[in-house]
Amino acid sequence: MYNYEFITLSEDETINLGHEIAKGLSPGDILAIYGDLGSGKTEFVKGICEYFKVEEIVTSPTFTIVNKYNASSSDNQLVLYHIDLYRIEKEIELLEIGFEEYLNDRSAITLIEWAEKTSLIPDNAILVKIFLDEDDDNKRLITIKSPKEFKIGM
Repeated sequence: MYNYEFITLSEDETINLGHEIAKGLSPGDILAIYGDLGSGKTEFVKGICEYFKVEEIVTSPTFTIVNKYNASSSDNQLVLYHIDLYRIEKEIELLEIGFEEYLNDRSAITLIEWAEKTSLIPDNAILVKIFLDEDDDNKRLITIKSPKEFKIGM
């Protein structure tokens, strides 16, 4: 496992970190994103979507649970699933929406906000934890635990 720690000092820096991480992602990857309300999970996802040239406005799918984005990478088309588990109360709800199918789609990249709400995250997922700084509203500590290595050029 590879472990990384980053500090971002603004929304833009959090978006840029997502963009940098996206460079190392490939179809079949799953990112489980953990963090409190307002910690920057969606900003991180925006950076990933920006890298993959998603044309839609990226917002957290709190009410719809899943947003599907058409994306591209090096002239290849792919899909990004952006899943928000904030409103999920029981894991049976995930099974009802086909959560396991999203996890098993080897042609897509799956981004899961509020991953702490389920025990269904696979062992090979990239774990992203975003922590707010108690003294500085703009500062975030972002830790990433990954089975794959990332080359970050920030």
